[in-house]
Amino acid sequence: MLVLHALGVAGGRVAWWGEDSRLPARVVGRLPRSAVGHPFAVPGEALAALVGGGRVGTLSVRLPSYAAGPGESPELVRESVSARRGALRWREWVVPVVWVDGPLPEALPDCRVGASGKFLADVLAFGRDLVRRGRVLPSIDGDGCARWRTALSGVDSVRYAALRASMPPSFPGGDGPGDLVMEVLDRAVDRDVRASLTGTSVSGDDGVVGRWLAALVGDPRMTGEVGALRGKVAAWRASGLRDSPVRTCFRLSSPDQGGAAKDGWRVEFLLQAVDEPSVVVTAEQLWHKQDAVLRRWVSRPQDVLLGDLGRAGRLYPALDRALSAKRPVELELDVEGAYDFLNHAALLAEAGFGVMLPSWWRQPHRLGLRLNATSRGTAGEVAKESELGLKVLVDYRWELAVGDERLTEGELLSLAAAKVPLIRVRGQWVHVDPKRLAAGLAFLKRGGGQMTAAQVLLHSGLHPDDADLPLPLNGVEATGWLGDLLSGEADHHVEPVEQPPGLVAELRPYQRRGLAWLAFLDRLGLGACLADDMGLGKTVQLLALEAHNRRHGKRLPTLLVCPMSVVGNWQREAARFTPGLEVRVYHGADRALDVACDLVITTYAVVARDGGKLADVSWDRIVLDEAQNIKNSSTRQSRVVRSLPARHRVALTGTPVENRLAELWSIMDFVNPGVLGTINTFRARFGVPIERHHDEDAAVRLRRITGPFVLRRLKTDPRVISDLPDKIEVKQLCTLTAEQASLYQAVVDDMLARIAEAEGVKRKGLVLATMSRLKQVCNHPAQLLGDGSRIAGRSGKLARLEEVLEEALADGDKALCFTQFTAFGSLVVPHLAARFDTEVLYLHGGTSKRARDEMVRRFQDEDGPSIFVLSLKAGGTGLNLTAANHVIHLDRWWNPAVEDQATDRAFRIGQRHHVQVRKFVCVGTLEERIDRMIEEKRGLAQLVVGAGEDWLTELSTGELRELFALSGEAVGD
Repeated sequence: MLVLHALGVAGGRVAWWGEDSRLPARVVGRLPRSAVGHPFAVPGEALAALVGGGRVGTLSVRLPSYAAGPGESPELVRESVSARRGALRWREWVVPVVWVDGPLPEALPDCRVGASGKFLADVLAFGRDLVRRGRVLPSIDGDGCARWRTALSGVDSVRYAALRASMPPSFPGGDGPGDLVMEVLDRAVDRDVRASLTGTSVSGDDGVVGRWLAALVGDPRMTGEVGALRGKVAAWRASGLRDSPVRTCFRLSSPDQGGAAKDGWRVEFLLQAVDEPSVVVTAEQLWHKQDAVLRRWVSRPQDVLLGDLGRAGRLYPALDRALSAKRPVELELDVEGAYDFLNHAALLAEAGFGVMLPSWWRQPHRLGLRLNATSRGTAGEVAKESELGLKVLVDYRWELAVGDERLTEGELLSLAAAKVPLIRVRGQWVHVDPKRLAAGLAFLKRGGGQMTAAQVLLHSGLHPDDADLPLPLNGVEATGWLGDLLSGEADHHVEPVEQPPGLVAELRPYQRRGLAWLAFLDRLGLGACLADDMGLGKTVQLLALEAHNRRHGKRLPTLLVCPMSVVGNWQREAARFTPGLEVRVYHGADRALDVACDLVITTYAVVARDGGKLADVSWDRIVLDEAQNIKNSSTRQSRVVRSLPARHRVALTGTPVENRLAELWSIMDFVNPGVLGTINTFRARFGVPIERHHDEDAAVRLRRITGPFVLRRLKTDPRVISDLPDKIEVKQLCTLTAEQASLYQAVVDDMLARIAEAEGVKRKGLVLATMSRLKQVCNHPAQLLGDGSRIAGRSGKLARLEEVLEEALADGDKALCFTQFTAFGSLVVPHLAARFDTEVLYLHGGTSKRARDEMVRRFQDEDGPSIFVLSLKAGGTGLNLTAANHVIHLDRWWNPAVEDQATDRAFRIGQRHHVQVRKFVCVGTLEERIDRMIEEKRGLAQLVVGAGEDWLTELSTGELRELFALSGEAVGD
């Protein structure tokens, strides 16, 4: 793993420095402080090659150091070296760096960004936000260059102060942290503004001002004398920029609110503390000397108010009337004036003033359109198959409403006659644009018609001010089964489904509800996304649906697509829960597609390669397990999967959204194609508003569309937890990579010959050594080789661990990961820390009691680390780790009692949640065969199986050959 640090910014370039976890964790000799680099620094040339270019150089940086040399970055997750190294102190070093234009690429292999790199990313994000909101002003620097700089005020000043306080000590430069952060921020702002002005041309012939404007969009260097203009620009900037701890606010009151004149409106003036918004003083209190609370921040708040009113008057000229009073308190307005103030509110807010508006201004109580649709049948009872699905036509009509209330003919006539933009209707003030109202009335005269059910759903997610409609969209209402879907009442109308006779499992109540929901959408011809939390049994619910369908005469096969790591799980779960289903696996170099069965299991990689052949089959249903594998809609794998034809589609995932909303679009477009429109429309309508602007209204509209097709149950829901056992144990079958399979076979070939020739104690030792080496191969090639090679992408078991932890962390859960190999733990810990950008605790035999107790305390703390890797011997007994509700055995001890002891670190008194226990086993290897042997005699396990693995050494050479043999299903894609 490589840790990258951003150590400096200059001229639009960033200096990056790296530390490599694979280099030995020791310092050889004493390094002079002027030395270039330190033992863990990645050579500049190597880093430049990694990032794809850049200028190699050096940089002076302060690092926490021992007497012998710099300490390692905490992101390396190295075990601390003995205390003889002494205390850490800040010391200055010269390190090799590579200067890169702008930030690094988003994804670099086996890399983790350090604290200074994350800090730089925060600064750049703040700068982009300032540019987007226009919080920038032009200037002329002392070197005669034209620059764009930040314009901080109000809340932005608070954000900047917090950013400055969080600057890592290793981020160097400037006369102080404030100067450095502002320099970086200004450089970022200047770059972003110039990028947005690309293509803009300004003539520089019109004197010094013309040259200045031309330099603001082109070459920043200005020629000629600019001293006088620089002074005027600086004074102009100072007049418009304030960094005051208090700000002026304007509060609009309507005639029906307390304090307002009976027939008029008013804008009240107030002062508010920026860092404590609850501290608000009215202008009237200010002039009556009731302002003691504000004197914590400013000595003369009256001067602040008057100065702010003068500045605000430039944006909203009507304030000049209030300034004619000696002690301005408020501004009285008529209805037209109130509407004018409402139109200026956003401008005042952008300038840093507080604006407090009546709740109805941004609430749904406004004049707009409502769509009413009628579908036949209900959620529990549908008449004909031709009346089902998103393509079916439904009747619709448009209506005019205030909020959710439909208007009568008389009210429509009154609105049409209105001459003012603000009107009181049914006790609510509403904004009426006469032109849009006339267009809306004309729109209503078109009458009703028919549209598809999918179009109705899309309308339910439209922004209220969608440009294609003459008036805002206040809501969508439907009757029948479509109405049940839109209202979220479908779950309550779903008819219970009897347990299918072909299902050999007792479904829990929530699983029976899940089966009924899947069957209901299947009957309607609608796709489904079962997004239950990990461990709630998505597999058995889907198999129950298959058994249910076959009970009712289904004949065409189902195609199930999943990661290679869970193909074995599906085979065995199907054999266990639905033994009557004929199952085929379509995978491998000599794969042949046999659809004369009930269920075909294949992988995402195979679908991407054989999409044409699979598209020629008439599939009844396509199921995606771990559906987040198609989250990137532009990949070939995702496109092919979405294009496969089927009567019904189901997505299974515990994490429908991992990083971006576009992932949800991809899954929903598979489940019900077109339900969210095109990806570009989706980004504009939902992605940008929700992700960038945290638009709660857009999030509600998105849930309104997707809600009918997504069933999400959480382990934390008491209605679910009460249905669950205390402990769920599952075998997690994993596959080997091609590299692992090659190493595995080499170990087997080498050791079997030696075992056949050995006897007695030597033979026992060889058998145990072989098993240990094969288990190391199953864990990771780097564990067996011990060569410090890269970790990512080389182990099927590690890939499955990442998938499980990703889902657990997304749910806010904590996990214990047990291994019998300390060396494997040492490999896994830094990799997981980098993969999930989080702290990973590690307990092994060399951990002191004091460090062990501190790890346990921190893990048990609600805000403590979420991943704890433990060696089985050191962490298997004597610990109370009830904060975890996931226990993962990465490799098997093959003694049930030892594994149960480790599991009981989480499953013990004090545990408030159910515990999910996963035992990782590589399919087709000795791990699976020994696991099967243990299960066959588990009832006698305590008598037959010893405390270790000695019982296995008594097997004959032929039995060992069969035990160690590698089967064809062991290797993944």
